[in-house]
Amino acid sequence: MHFKYEEKNYSIERYPCSDNKSLRAWSAADEYLLKYLKENNISYTKPLIYNDRFGFLSTILSKKQPNIIINYKSQEKSLEINLKKHSVDLNTISKTKPLDKLKTPFDLVLIKIPKSLDLFRFQLNQLHESLKKNSVVVCAFMTKYFSPQILKIAEDYFEQCEQSVAWKKARLLFLKKKRKVKKKKLINSISYSISKEFKQYYGVFSAKKIDQATLLLIQHLDVRLGHNKILDLACGNGILAHAALANKPNAEIHLLDDSELAIASCKINIDSEKACFHYNDTLDNFENNTFDLIISNPPFHFEHETNIEVVLNLFKEVKRCLKKGGSFQLVTSNHLNSKTHLHKLFHKVNIVAQNEKFVVYHCV
Repeated sequence: MHFKYEEKNYSIERYPCSDNKSLRAWSAADEYLLKYLKENNISYTKPLIYNDRFGFLSTILSKKQPNIIINYKSQEKSLEINLKKHSVDLNTISKTKPLDKLKTPFDLVLIKIPKSLDLFRFQLNQLHESLKKNSVVVCAFMTKYFSPQILKIAEDYFEQCEQSVAWKKARLLFLKKKRKVKKKKLINSISYSISKEFKQYYGVFSAKKIDQATLLLIQHLDVRLGHNKILDLACGNGILAHAALANKPNAEIHLLDDSELAIASCKINIDSEKACFHYNDTLDNFENNTFDLIISNPPFHFEHETNIEVVLNLFKEVKRCLKKGGSFQLVTSNHLNSKTHLHKLFHKVNIVAQNEKFVVYHCV
């Protein structure tokens, strides 16, 4: 995927890779941000960049020594792949975690508005106190994904919120004159039962309530006596791990997620001395034949994309990491026809529950 900016050619890769050639590592919204900076001859150094999922902006603007907020392990890997590919000294790039306090005031902030508007609020809340009086925050989005809620959230933090004209079906949103706002710790509380409430940071999957697919899987979990080592794959706030521990309190439970905020939420919710937390997008760090049971509500959507390839690769890794006779229990959407793919990997694939939207599989 090639892109030319200021007479230099860039070849930006997606990670994870995809055979779908229609999927690019950037959109017109990214291009619009670069167009704005160039045409207005904006003078800046060390910009703060949010939601640069594949490192497109960070690579092209690397000479400006940007500070990139890293939300996902896959984002961090993608960034490093593209920086190395373009011979960028990694020491010139700063990386910040989403829960870290921003220490340096920023003149310029670039934000690709994420699909999760809770995450957008979380990010404005994080950066707000690190802005100078005349700092400019430039947000970019594709017009088809615009929601009036974007403006409502922005107006909570800034007095001036102005949209650009459309270009290549993208728009920019300029945020100026920050309001006096007291920084909040943005954590949702989700009721699960009379005695249990889950906490999760804004931007973690299913922010307002426990999603119906997860509840269906919980109702049909089959945690047995021999399931001593369990993995909650794509764990979110850790509710599946909690359900497994309710049946097997002494199990060694592992929780893995691509999202830094998800893992941070799990550490609040899972109180077990045998709990291990893994911030990763793959199972590469686990040896073959590791787990007795793997449970998952796997992600099929990445921002506004539906990409089954990533999950199919995870299925292969699940097979590798299961002990002989181990169980893989998961829930997916009906329309994805996951059974066909699971049958290629597992000897037995049983449908144990199904409704109009979701299906629960037990695989051995």
